[in-house]
Amino acid sequence: MSVPDEVSEGFWAATRERRLVIQSCRSCGRRQHYPRWLCTACGGAELQFLPVSGLGVVDSFTVVHRAPAPGLEAPYVVARVRLAEGPVMLTNLVGDAGWACDQPVRVDWRPLPDGRHLPVFRPMED
Repeated sequence: MSVPDEVSEGFWAATRERRLVIQSCRSCGRRQHYPRWLCTACGGAELQFLPVSGLGVVDSFTVVHRAPAPGLEAPYVVARVRLAEGPVMLTNLVGDAGWACDQPVRVDWRPLPDGRHLPVFRPMED
C-alpha cells in the first residue's frame, strides 16, 4: 500500500474521512490524479486538493483470477475509472456486476489498518 509523502498526504488525509479529492492546478485549472509535484498541463507548481463527486464510468477493466502474491484474494477486478470531473483513477471494482466499459459507478471505501480508506468503485445501482 502506498505510503503518504509530501505530495500525496492531502489525498490520503481526506480518505480518513472518506472524502475523495483530486489535485487541481491554481494556474490553469487542470484536474489530475494521481498526486504529482507539477501540473501535467502547464507545469505549474501551485496545486490544491479539491473534493470530487465520486461518480464516474468504467473506462477499462480486467478480472485477476490468480493473485500475484500471497495474501491477495482472487478473483478481483482492476479498472480505470474516468471520474465525472475528468481524471482517470486506477482502482478496484467491487460488487457482483456483469462489468462493462462505460458502466456508471460510484466511489465506495475499503478500510485500511492505519485508519485510511482505499477508494474503490461499485455499480451505480448498488
